[in-house]
Amino acid sequence: MEEREEGREVTGRGSGELKADTEGRPGRARKSETTRVRAGDGQHGRLKDCTHGCYGDTTKRLPGTTMPSNTSAVPPSEGPATAMDPCEMAPPTPPEEVDPSPRRKRGRQKLEPPETEAPNTEGEGVRLRRRPVPRVPFQAGDPFNVSRRQKEEWISHWNRETERQAHHKAVMSVMEELSEPEFQKEEETAASLATPPPQQHTDPASPTIAMTPEPVVRGHHATPRESEYQDGRGFGLGCLVFGKLRGFSWWPGRIVSWVMSGRSRAADGTRWVMWFGDGKFSVVCVEKLMPLSSFSAAFHQPTYSKQPMYRRAIFEALQVASTRAGRPLPSCDGGDDAEGGGAELQKQNRKLIEWAMTGFLPNGPRSLDPPDEERDQYKDGYPEMWTEPEAAYTPPPPSKRPRKNAAEKHKIREVIDEGTRERLIQEIRQKTRNMEDICISCGSVNVSLEHPLFIGAMCQSCKNCFLECAYQYDDDGYQSYCTICCGGREVLMCGNNNCCRCFCVECVDLLVGEGSASAAIIEDPWNCYMCETRNTHGLLRRRDDWPARLQVFFANNHEQEFEAPRLYPPVSAEMRQPIRVLSLFDGIATGLLVLRDLGIQVDRYVASEVCEDSITVGMVRHQGSIMYVGDVRNVTHKHIQDWGPFDLVIGGSPCNDLSIVNPARKGLFEGTGRLFFEFYRLLHEARPKPDETRPFFWLFENVVAMGISDKRDISRFLECNPVMIDAKEVSAAHRARYFWGNLPGMGRPLTAMVNDKLDLQDCLEHGRTAKFGKVRTITTRSNSVKQGKDQHFPVYMDNKEDILWCTEMERVFGFPVHYTDVSNMSRLSRQRLLGRSWSVPVIRHLFAPLKEYFACN
Repeated sequence: MEEREEGREVTGRGSGELKADTEGRPGRARKSETTRVRAGDGQHGRLKDCTHGCYGDTTKRLPGTTMPSNTSAVPPSEGPATAMDPCEMAPPTPPEEVDPSPRRKRGRQKLEPPETEAPNTEGEGVRLRRRPVPRVPFQAGDPFNVSRRQKEEWISHWNRETERQAHHKAVMSVMEELSEPEFQKEEETAASLATPPPQQHTDPASPTIAMTPEPVVRGHHATPRESEYQDGRGFGLGCLVFGKLRGFSWWPGRIVSWVMSGRSRAADGTRWVMWFGDGKFSVVCVEKLMPLSSFSAAFHQPTYSKQPMYRRAIFEALQVASTRAGRPLPSCDGGDDAEGGGAELQKQNRKLIEWAMTGFLPNGPRSLDPPDEERDQYKDGYPEMWTEPEAAYTPPPPSKRPRKNAAEKHKIREVIDEGTRERLIQEIRQKTRNMEDICISCGSVNVSLEHPLFIGAMCQSCKNCFLECAYQYDDDGYQSYCTICCGGREVLMCGNNNCCRCFCVECVDLLVGEGSASAAIIEDPWNCYMCETRNTHGLLRRRDDWPARLQVFFANNHEQEFEAPRLYPPVSAEMRQPIRVLSLFDGIATGLLVLRDLGIQVDRYVASEVCEDSITVGMVRHQGSIMYVGDVRNVTHKHIQDWGPFDLVIGGSPCNDLSIVNPARKGLFEGTGRLFFEFYRLLHEARPKPDETRPFFWLFENVVAMGISDKRDISRFLECNPVMIDAKEVSAAHRARYFWGNLPGMGRPLTAMVNDKLDLQDCLEHGRTAKFGKVRTITTRSNSVKQGKDQHFPVYMDNKEDILWCTEMERVFGFPVHYTDVSNMSRLSRQRLLGRSWSVPVIRHLFAPLKEYFACN
């Protein structure tokens, strides 16, 4: 019950909602018919007043004073009285004799000079007072001369004593399991205040007081807790499981209480699951759950290779499992690299997966059982509401963090179960909700931006997935995941040979209409919702300006803000000098080729390259004008001083270990990903001194399909955000890339020139016919030139299918014909050189403003 004194609330037994109770108790007069009910237990406790005048102890007590003997004011110097239960010792009083006048809640007792002790009268009765505190004699005049600090110490001491006593009473009531607690009501206050039940006289050294009791929840009745998930179907609180939701792989999670989710209880046969990776909650049927011990059957390697969130979830689940099994992992500073970053973290992850695949030896699945503290649904749900008895009276320290608003709290408590999106879509069909208010990818209402392709919104989590997967293609040339939700287990591939988009069955049936996916499977060829002439299909409406929105989506996806790069004013024509270039990871000298095509004079072109075929092409096509310096890791500060100064530093480190298409990638900090830091090092070595005013430019390039954490790290080191440019706007091939740099006008729209070959047919030799308008990204793999879901060759010749010739691939990239035809290289070797190179029209678009700074022919 609760005892409120001087505005402070001490937690004990009995708090909850208030209801009216018409039951009376024989032999006692009632002043109130109000009862206090504990939420959820359905038991009414009677709120009564003691008819013997026992209103509880509501008078303040300071060190050196005694408590009053009745409700009237008594001087603090009055002598002690015998401590006993006042309700047992008081004489019975008829109901009609009860004074009906309302009681006024007592305020702060003033400090007064001590008075002489008043003698007890015969009719005074027993004082309503518990065990008295020792009296401290005061000299005359002391109360008037007590310092303010001493008064504050007295009040603090009194508060601690009061709260400690109230806590002990509450503990005793829990242990004695009182069946019928008694309450009293203060009539003039707006809220009903509960007072402690009569406390039995107990020795201070009694084991009942000394033992550590069960923790008590603040603000709730301390009754025996109802156990959860007792339907006999397994999967109790704290169990580690794999759960299956439609459209997703078997995902690791943990069984939690409904209290933790902040929603209602789960029905029999269902469980609340908190998913590892994103921390969201779902209600899942037990038929769609399997224990984590079935790891080998539920683990999905393709999803693990391509989805960073799934990798994070697996790592977190196995981390908990290893801790339970008694083999905790050594700590390592991974940060966001849990998605696939640091080498040490990846090594631990591989060891954990091998351990799980072998059956969690040596102790087996038994070692994954949850500990006792995780089986407590209240402690698991609201740990901050639990207080140890020894520290019950200690107030929490003031929070140094700003208080979160209601919207942020709502985001934390959001629960997206299997039927959330279906339920919200149904509300949209009934016109009770707007399509722009929900994320059409997952059903979340915590939206942060509009979907770039369709009418609807998108949450932050789905935005990150879209950034990673929008330009991720499988070996068949199609997108790896659904265009709408960036997920899906079963996808429909567009039958248009020039389109590479996929739509999952779940999104089609939900947004377009039930049975639409089955109809699309029968239809051959089936044009997707991005290729159809109509832009509306059920609730799925394609935006008319989606190309521009998609460009803006990738241009404004920056989580970090940096200062604008330094702007250099154009140099007057008579002051312009030839450019000096440092090209790292040069490839086949695309930078030099573009500078010469633009007519910019090149004074020196220093290139770092290790591929012999690339070096051969550069030496032959540029007639020895390139100074090759070997491995970038061997270039030092002294070399930069000897070869420089440089006006332009360009480069694009290998993307093998950064692209999420590669399942064995090592990330930015291992393998070839570390070569980015060589670019960063030499860029700072080549920068002009602070007092120099000469223009200095730089450019760094890499793939779009990289992890969010890798992109964020690159931007943090280079202190700028990238721009995304897709070569399909100025060439006959798709090739989306990120570019970081300080070149003027990098974010301006990409515009094709008159001589750019935008269609594949324009790139073919005479007598050959293109089957597609544009080809997908050409990489170093030989099968990357095949197109469509059926792996068609892109060209017809003599009524037969044929692959792209090397000269045709060179036209697609914008290179001169036979540019790579040196040293009797094979067709596959030439394709590998082209697959690692830059698109010439894109680099020309970026380098064009340099004509305002350097001498031109």
